[in-house]
Amino acid sequence: MTKDQITMLYDYNYWANARVLKATTKVSREQFTAPARLSHGSLRGALVHVLGTEVVWRSRCQEGLSVSALPAESELPTLDALQARWGEEERKMRAYLASLTDDGLSAKLHYKTTKGVPFENVLWHVLVHVVNHGTQFRGEAAIALTEYGQSPGDLDMLAFFRERAM
Repeated sequence: MTKDQITMLYDYNYWANARVLKATTKVSREQFTAPARLSHGSLRGALVHVLGTEVVWRSRCQEGLSVSALPAESELPTLDALQARWGEEERKMRAYLASLTDDGLSAKLHYKTTKGVPFENVLWHVLVHVVNHGTQFRGEAAIALTEYGQSPGDLDMLAFFRERAM
């Protein structure tokens, strides 16, 4: 995996996030927090989980921090708060990705899980995992949005490539 390929994956990741967040601006505050049959209980829960996972993994990769918990929903009570925090995280992640080298992507990342268990993985594996994980939970958010009449549209990577080519 090269730095350019990882950067492209994150370009896709943030494009897909933007589509979901744009659709989310069209739901009511009640719909944003309403219980839903999603892994994290609500549209907000799904989105906070995607963001939180990204924050935790970037902190591990860039700062060597062993984070013990993802941010709680209560830390991001509104869509505005979530969007602001996500914008901040995207800037941090993009700066981190810009600092990487092709060779550095093959280095081992040593970290502890949120339960304190030590692990190691190849850095690029972790970075790809973050995007893949986001895809899963954005998909859950898209289900809720579609049920609320606000589908984010096609989130496929090929749609991203096609849109970029125009």
